[in-house]
Amino acid sequence: MKEPLTDELLEELLSAPDPHTFMRGHRLHARSLSDYLQQLLDEKGLRRIDVIHAAGLNETFGYQIFTGARKAGRDKVLQLAFAMRLTLRETNRLLKLAGSNELYCKNRRDAIIIFCLTNGCSLRETDDELYRFGEDTIC
Repeated sequence: MKEPLTDELLEELLSAPDPHTFMRGHRLHARSLSDYLQQLLDEKGLRRIDVIHAAGLNETFGYQIFTGARKAGRDKVLQLAFAMRLTLRETNRLLKLAGSNELYCKNRRDAIIIFCLTNGCSLRETDDELYRFGEDTIC
């Protein structure tokens, strides 16, 4: 099931008679990175092992990220985002849940990543672009 947009939820909250009414209608809880990764796998029909391999992660480390046993740094999360072919919105949500900064278009490296992500580039193609511009690669 697709998650409602934040704007839609905000509209419902503001039109509710009180916060309790709104909360009863929505199961709002602190979502974890592993919960969101599983949701994305389900929505996109992907297998965890395939994503881990496509991301170029060590299998054990990848599984630990998916189960929440280990934290992932920003670049590891970006590797997963490219492997899952996430949208910019999904990638930023993933980064935020991982405790990392969202992609920011005023940052030169992030701008290149945003461009590549939204234009369907692979992780390797993105690293090539970053290298070409003299920026740190993701992998």
